[in-house]
Amino acid sequence: MRMRNADWHDKYTLPSLWDFYQPNRNAHGAYWFYWTTEDEIQWKRFYQVWMSFVNDFKNAGGRVTTGSDSGFIYQTYGFGYINEFEMMQEAGFHPLEVIRSATLYGAQALHEPKGKPIDFGIIRPGLLADMVIVDQNPLENFKVLYATGAVKLNDQNGKVERVGGIKYTIKDGIVYDAKKLAVDVAGIVERAKRRPATSAGQQ
Repeated sequence: MRMRNADWHDKYTLPSLWDFYQPNRNAHGAYWFYWTTEDEIQWKRFYQVWMSFVNDFKNAGGRVTTGSDSGFIYQTYGFGYINEFEMMQEAGFHPLEVIRSATLYGAQALHEPKGKPIDFGIIRPGLLADMVIVDQNPLENFKVLYATGAVKLNDQNGKVERVGGIKYTIKDGIVYDAKKLAVDVAGIVERAKRRPATSAGQQ
């Protein structure tokens, strides 16, 4: 229920992807056909075991990287990746360890099989400038990395506001306006909603 009603679906999830999320015997992304309280409890218990294992593996010196399997079970592309950060913290990772997994460790995992030194993943002279810029502290709250930002009470004026959302993405030294990209995606979704609907089986 929480993921089905996530803040970003209305604005950023394409109708075709939303259709794919729905219970359907023919759609890979819809393997629950009647999600019960018992299913939810068993799911949570399973994840506690898995999270404990991943955290123990990390504490024993194992390298854990970040990723997402977006495109099904209400995991929308981009948002599912930040959700992975939150799940790693839930598993016991310190936020700095999560960032290391998403940056340095990811770069090492991609480069070592090729026998090459990393060319991104840390901020060093001579490496590719791949960064995201946000005006909040993600170590305090990973939710500020979502395009929808995070809900926060402004104690100065007593009003509820949304803070965060990545402002700029820098890839290979090229700066992209992440807020503008989010507006573009929202526009694509809005236009898709005006077109005739299709079923998951027709994708």
